[in-house]
Amino acid sequence: MVENDENGNVGRFDINSKFMRVLLVLVAVVLIFAGPTYVSYLFFNIFNVNYVVSIVLGAALFIAGLILMWFLIRKKIIV
Repeated sequence: MVENDENGNVGRFDINSKFMRVLLVLVAVVLIFAGPTYVSYLFFNIFNVNYVVSIVLGAALFIAGLILMWFLIRKKIIV
């Protein structure tokens, strides 16, 4: 079981560091904007995956980006 340190961080990830905050915001933005557009395009046209599967995958990435953004706002990383 992984235990929290005195700041509430898990493992080596310090969410309060400037690098991690910027990285998490960038990941959330990429998931929100690239998930439903470019990933769906890549899977449908390049990898020849079914259209519905590519749209569902893009929607799942969009929802993951929204959840990450909600987490960042709730933890007051984004103010």
